[in-house]
Amino acid sequence: MRSNRRVRSLPREPQVFEIEKLSHEGRGLTRHEGQIVFVDGALPGETVRAEFTSRRGSYAEARTLEVLNPAADRVVPVCPHFDVCGGCSLQHYASSSQLDFKETVLHERLAHAAGVADYLKLPAISGPALGYRRKARLAVRYVAKKQRVLVGFREQHSNFITDMNSCAVLEPQAAQLLPLLPVLIGAMHCREQLPQVEVAIGDAQPDAHSCALIFRHLQPLDRHDLDLLLAFGAEHALDIYLQPKGPETVHRVMPAQGEERLFYTVPDFDLRLAFHPMDFTQVNAGINRQMVRRAVELLELQATDRVLDLFCGLGNFTLPLARKAAEVVGVEGVAAMVERGTENARRNQLASVRFLQADLTLPPDRHAWLKQGFDKVLLDPPRSGALEVLPAVVAARPTRIVYVSCNPATLARDAAFLAEQGYVLAAAGAMDMFPQTSHVEAIALFLPAGKKGQSK
Repeated sequence: MRSNRRVRSLPREPQVFEIEKLSHEGRGLTRHEGQIVFVDGALPGETVRAEFTSRRGSYAEARTLEVLNPAADRVVPVCPHFDVCGGCSLQHYASSSQLDFKETVLHERLAHAAGVADYLKLPAISGPALGYRRKARLAVRYVAKKQRVLVGFREQHSNFITDMNSCAVLEPQAAQLLPLLPVLIGAMHCREQLPQVEVAIGDAQPDAHSCALIFRHLQPLDRHDLDLLLAFGAEHALDIYLQPKGPETVHRVMPAQGEERLFYTVPDFDLRLAFHPMDFTQVNAGINRQMVRRAVELLELQATDRVLDLFCGLGNFTLPLARKAAEVVGVEGVAAMVERGTENARRNQLASVRFLQADLTLPPDRHAWLKQGFDKVLLDPPRSGALEVLPAVVAARPTRIVYVSCNPATLARDAAFLAEQGYVLAAAGAMDMFPQTSHVEAIALFLPAGKKGQSK
């Protein structure tokens, strides 16, 4: 049956909007004829002239053309590509205001979904706003008409590649390669069959390079192309990897000898962790160190504690915990990460830690190790959260649960579940892992009901 309801067309001419606040995604929020409008590039309290770009059901989208009345905390973006590149979304917002915004997002999510507001608001963890990003996937495209190569992040709301020769958020060691990579790839025979380059950076080491490039190529490299890559790696002290097919085909071609590893350190716990450039690691080394320190502090570890670390990866939290507790069990779904965690425990001479592989989305009764008994639990789940495994966590009755989150929405959902099971939110705080973006990470402490006053 055809609906008689007419869909209103969007005005073609620009409109003047008064911006009320930022949405949780970092866009200006206003209203037009009773409908919510999200405005890219607008800040709270501003008057802007903007054009509509789309309507999506109950809301519309627009982009700022002119700021008529700028907010006091509007700043000039440091990156010349900011208006086009999709890598950053908040460079026009003062860093202190970005941090306030992220704290607001976290606490609003917890209040709305979990219905809690009476908890300790931890100071936000923050660091340098620029030059922090250690991992990136750069798209590559050869433009035949212009006979040049583009290397960079995708444009905003687009699959096009930003024409960029600098990046303010990449670590300088990687950023300085941006104007050089198009020249390198442009000289290669396979330039039309090379769709991406991944960057991974570790801490500087006396015995190894600290930066790796992984070149994805859709046809075999000839001797000419391989020689160009090897010469580029030698000139810039890089590890060079090739990826001819899926992730399992990634292999290093330079240097020819030695481990396929980069390294990062956690000085507070005297740890040096090895990782493969394709492994998941935190992109912001400074925030990671602060985050690990806070997690350990919140757990208030005793020398007799048995600790469970879920979604443990290569041991980013597991190994620091093992410096303080009697025993730590790290559980991870990816077999390669379990191997890496075991390797890192051996490298750091930690015998009180075990790593296990398990699918943490399966029913808890499938995991015998959950019944071994643990005093304290740390979780660092993916964006989807930890809802499937939380019943087993609660059944262990730990005295403290520390939850590290990369998605405040699923953290709030899981906090509501824990509250139903007798655990109260005792403390929570934001972490600015990705400055200049709207991405919010958080850390939270849960205690059994009646013990909330014991939190620090």
